[in-house]
Amino acid sequence: MYKVKTFGTELQAFQVHRELEKVDLQVNEFFARHPDYRLVGVNDMPLTDDNGATQGLIRVVAYEE
Repeated sequence: MYKVKTFGTELQAFQVHRELEKVDLQVNEFFARHPDYRLVGVNDMPLTDDNGATQGLIRVVAYEE
């Protein structure tokens, strides 16, 4: 069965690389806890404010159980 899980983080100025690594770690830990799951796809989407400035990131992971 195909499923979707989302991971998110708030992005702070000059800390984006660290924040992206944190999301990577969350995804890697999820798959480490579930080694039988098969990754199907990954997509990142920025969250913006009214002025278009990026404030956060949502990573959507599609997997097969």
